Amino acid sequence: MTALTALTGARIFDGDLWHENSTLVIADGKVAAVAPLREVPAGARTVPMDGLSLVPGFIDLQVNGGGGVLLNERPDLEGIRTICAAHARFGTTALLPTLITDNVEVTTETIAAGLAAQQAQVPGFLGLHLEGPHLSVARKGAHDPRLIRPMEEADLARTVEARKGLDALLMTLAPENAGNEQIAALHAAGVTVSLGHSDCTYRTAAAAVSAGASMMTHLFNAMSPLGHREPAMVGAALDLGHVNAGLIADGFHVDPASIGVALRAKRGPGRIFLVTDAMSTIGTDMASFFLNGREIFREGGRLTLADGTLAGADIDMASCIRFMRDHVGLNLEEALRMASLYPAEAIGMTGRKGRLTHGHDADFAVIDGDVNVVSTWIAGTPVFAS
Repeated sequence: MTALTALTGARIFDGDLWHENSTLVIADGKVAAVAPLREVPAGARTVPMDGLSLVPGFIDLQVNGGGGVLLNERPDLEGIRTICAAHARFGTTALLPTLITDNVEVTTETIAAGLAAQQAQVPGFLGLHLEGPHLSVARKGAHDPRLIRPMEEADLARTVEARKGLDALLMTLAPENAGNEQIAALHAAGVTVSLGHSDCTYRTAAAAVSAGASMMTHLFNAMSPLGHREPAMVGAALDLGHVNAGLIADGFHVDPASIGVALRAKRGPGRIFLVTDAMSTIGTDMASFFLNGREIFREGGRLTLADGTLAGADIDMASCIRFMRDHVGLNLEEALRMASLYPAEAIGMTGRKGRLTHGHDADFAVIDGDVNVVSTWIAGTPVFAS
């Protein structure tokens, strides 16, 4: 007989609608039902959640580190486990540990670590994001220009092979350093191709999308800006309907007014979704850390190189949601979708993630009225409690 768990008395957001004073029924790590409180199944283990809200777990497709660990500096199974646990404290139930541009040896170690994490079923591990090294030096951001290079056949083969052992593999690349035939081969192998760190034109971006790219990495940042004669990368992200775009909502990477403009301008069915681009500082009191031998400083919620260049973000997903509500004026429901349903759509996992409806993974955050995370559950099991 299947053991049932019923979380009772909560306000439940299923990804579309709120259910008041309801029960979330879990069986075998999946959502069995969202039911009225009076319909708690006989024999179910009950967990009272009165006065709290249950929302789909947050999905973060760009996470460089957390808990004092940066993936580039700790590309192993325990590093990934630490990063996932750090973000679970803030409601993130699925994430892509992200490798910033590095050498072939570190990339190979990271892929091996990701395969090990997949095999070990590390709670919260969804797959990997390889952000580089095939980017544009002109839009390098905090990436080390010495490590940026064109994609070669060995890089393509390594990435295609890695996808076979991972539930999800995302690669950020620039058309300047990866051709459309390579993009098409990655797409055919099931790799989600995201355009980013690029100075390309609208037409070049559109051709890459036609070849199989389906995403843009951290909208507005490290990409050619929208102009009235050349729409460029930002214009392509907003105008090309099947493109999804990540957004860092920390108040430093993108101004709230620009976020509002982008949300109103985005052509569907593609969506803008939230990413943290978080570094190792999340969940710690670190004042600085190193990436590729360069020190990154933490001050006032910003992470920068010595010259002031933004270097990732110092924010968690729950804080991004609050920022969208409080500073952009988005309703809470849409902000929650941007942190759960829309990234699930972008990565092709709508049947498993992003909703609390029958058959979906029982991944959810328990929050109070100000989106503070009280507890986090992955596959029906609590992994964090405040």
